[in-house]
Amino acid sequence: MQIANLENLNRRFTAQAGPFRVLEYQSDLSNSPQTAQMAYFMAQMGVHRRQLVIDLNHTAVVIQAGAMQWMSGQVKVGTGIKGVGDLLGKAIRGAVTKEAAVKPEYQGQGLLVLEPTYKYIILEDLASWGPAGVTLEDGMFYACEAGVKQRLTARKTLSSAAFGGEGLFNLSLVGSGVAALESNVPRDELIEVTLHNDELKIDGNLALCWSTNLEFTVERSTRSLIGSAMSGEGLVNVYRGSGKVLISPVTPTSSLWSATNSEAAKAAAKNSNTLGH
Repeated sequence: MQIANLENLNRRFTAQAGPFRVLEYQSDLSNSPQTAQMAYFMAQMGVHRRQLVIDLNHTAVVIQAGAMQWMSGQVKVGTGIKGVGDLLGKAIRGAVTKEAAVKPEYQGQGLLVLEPTYKYIILEDLASWGPAGVTLEDGMFYACEAGVKQRLTARKTLSSAAFGGEGLFNLSLVGSGVAALESNVPRDELIEVTLHNDELKIDGNLALCWSTNLEFTVERSTRSLIGSAMSGEGLVNVYRGSGKVLISPVTPTSSLWSATNSEAAKAAAKNSNTLGH
C-alpha cells in the first residue's frame, strides 16, 4: 500500500517518539468564504490543527475511545479487557478520572491516524519519569504504547483532595514506552522542575503532570493564617520528594479550549455544507 500527500507544504511532522508522530497543519485550507476569515486569524495566532499518526510495526497501542479517524494495513482492534473484574476496574477508573472506561487497543502492521485536534500533542518517554511513573491532570491522556500500565492514584492526604483542585483520583502511567498527551499549552512553554529531595509550592492547579512518587499536599503559604492573608496567596499546592513536575505558565482553562474546538467544529460543518452546494 502506498500513501501519498500525508505530508506536504502545508502539513508537516513536528515531533516523533516511539511509534508516534505529530502531524501539524500550518493553516486550514479547506475553507469557504464564510469561514476564511476565522481560519486566517487562527493561522496567524498559531492555532493549528494537529493529528497523531501511529506507525504500527507489529506493535500495539492504546488510544482514547473515539479518537480513530482512519487506518490502513493489517490492523486488529481489541478492547484489552481481561475478564469481568478488569472491566469493573476500568469502569471505576474511567468514572473518577473523566476518561473513557474502555480504551481500544490497536495492533498489527499498518498506519493509524487519529482525529484532528486543536490542542497540543506532547510525546513523553515514561522512562524519564522514574519507576513510579507519571500522574496526569484529568483529560490529558490521548494514547500510549500497550505495554504502559494505567493505574489510579489516590490523594495521600484529605487536604490535597479537598483543596488541591485536582480531584480525589488521577490517572497514572507506569512502565516503559511513550505516551501521547493532549495539552492546552505547548511543550515549549511548560516549565520542567526536577526536585532532589526538595519541595515545590504552586499557587493553583498549574501542574499538568508530576512524578507519581512525589508527596502532594495543600498547605497555607505561610505558617500563620494572618501571614497567608497578608501575602494574598492563601493555600498553595506543595510537591515534596524527588521527581519532576511540568508546570503551565498560565491557567490551562479547559472551557476556553472547549469553546475553540466547538467553534472550529461548527465552522467545519458549515464549510462542508457550503462546499456541498
